[in-house]
Amino acid sequence: MTVVPSRTARVYRSESAERSVHAWCHKALSRWPELGPLPPVDTRLGSTQAFRAEGGPGTPVVVLSGTNFNAATTVPAARALASDRPVYLVDLPGQPGLSCSHRVGRVGIDSYGAWFDELLPRITDRPVLVLGHSRGAAIALASTPSPLVAGLLLLNPAGLTAPGVTSESMRATLPWMIRPTEQTSGRLVEFLSGPETPCDEHTDETEWLTLVARNCRTGSTPSPLYAEQIRAWSDTPVAIATGSHDPFFSPARLHGPARRFLDTEVHTIEGAGHLSLYENPDRVRELLASLEV
Repeated sequence: MTVVPSRTARVYRSESAERSVHAWCHKALSRWPELGPLPPVDTRLGSTQAFRAEGGPGTPVVVLSGTNFNAATTVPAARALASDRPVYLVDLPGQPGLSCSHRVGRVGIDSYGAWFDELLPRITDRPVLVLGHSRGAAIALASTPSPLVAGLLLLNPAGLTAPGVTSESMRATLPWMIRPTEQTSGRLVEFLSGPETPCDEHTDETEWLTLVARNCRTGSTPSPLYAEQIRAWSDTPVAIATGSHDPFFSPARLHGPARRFLDTEVHTIEGAGHLSLYENPDRVRELLASLEV
């Protein structure tokens, strides 16, 4: 019997806030007409909206976004990935986007792993690569290995270890949460990005995070998973990568658990921060291709 977790607060602060976020998402998605919505999937965590775009001949990739990000924010990066392979983008339930707007109460990342087990065979009948960014990586690791998952790319991954939290991260995050403006959002995006990402490339992320802080209740970073959950993926091709300047999941922070649990190295994306997927999608393309060798 499927147990449906209880629901607590909505993601959005009001109905008008939800409409504002949805309008932004639809506008961003319209920039890539080839990205088409799939029929919504009814899951244990509520209705889930996924999208698909045709691409090159490679194995399709399913992208699971990080906290406060979604399909709409990932369009520019996904277009780069599609030069090699078809791309699926998924809006996580309980996160800003076009899936269910209720947060799930009294459960952890395990429920999202079970959600992904339920969702994947509903959106594809052929093996795919799974790209999990930040929170999305923890969700991928919490799911169950299956023949539908040909490989995992864990990017700036939560789930392997606790994030690094410093006074600098608090100075960047708290003003954005308490008094969201273009300035506080810009400082947060600058903190999350590496030094090689030009400031003028942050415009969309700054606008989006301002909208999120004003209209949504933000979630927390997932706790580390149990070793047994991570080791379950030892027979699946797995690549782990993070930005050289990721303030939460640095290469040094990930090296130990990557070796201990998955017997793999951590690829460093030079000059990038925690937003590696958006900062250097071409390097992400190369990492996905390495899983097919």
